[in-house]
Amino acid sequence: MSGDIGDRTPTLPGVARVTLLQAAALLPPVAAAVVERGNAVLPILAVVLLVSLIWELAFSILRALPLSWHGVTTALILTVIVPPSVPLWQVALAASFGVVIGEMIFGGRGFGFLNAAVASGAFLIFAFPGTALGGNEPSVALAALPGLGLLLATGLLPWRVLGGLVAGAAASLLPDLDLPDPQTAAPLLFGAVFLVADPVATATTRAGRWLTGALAGFLAIQFGLLTGTAMNAVVSAALLGSLAAPLIDHVAVLFHVWRRKRRRAHV
Repeated sequence: MSGDIGDRTPTLPGVARVTLLQAAALLPPVAAAVVERGNAVLPILAVVLLVSLIWELAFSILRALPLSWHGVTTALILTVIVPPSVPLWQVALAASFGVVIGEMIFGGRGFGFLNAAVASGAFLIFAFPGTALGGNEPSVALAALPGLGLLLATGLLPWRVLGGLVAGAAASLLPDLDLPDPQTAAPLLFGAVFLVADPVATATTRAGRWLTGALAGFLAIQFGLLTGTAMNAVVSAALLGSLAAPLIDHVAVLFHVWRRKRRRAHV
């Protein structure tokens, strides 16, 4: 189909290769986080890796399917956005919630509609009030740029979502013309690449991807991007964008069908 339907992300041969490419894109931001915060981020990486792989192994045994190893990318994202001040038992609970509720109960990566790292971050925000997520360092945002290029080049990043996010954020900033400083803008760049524009957790129609990105960008600003809770705002916006994506797709399909019927009626 043409028009608003049919924007399919190119499929790479094998889930393992997709996971490898996403992990490669995440390595520079993780390295930047280690430089900024020191070795205190490594226990978070170890805990999330362990928890993710335990749950993946359990579900693979129950379903007699091979491991996807996608928990590696979830662990790398949480290493960037979870500050060392968060107790490791809370990190383990959040990772369990994200992996199980965000992916495993739907059948694993590619079958659900939530990003496991977004679900984990949202769990920390809502289950433990006062938690301020990290990833505010400008160096982390700059380190995300190579991953942005890699994922765009391999077709693993829907560019329409990014375009919509920029438009939505700009629309939210227009009334005051007050641009965020680098420390609060950094989470938006990292979150746009690895949270909002996750092809599994966004819309599938062309129009839907524009609208989902715009919604997330607008909400990220409105939720406090200018008030010091930048990553919390991005995670919350990404979560709501993912929850709204199926409805946005449904409306986009209905509009597309209505437009085709109208054209045929005038033939």
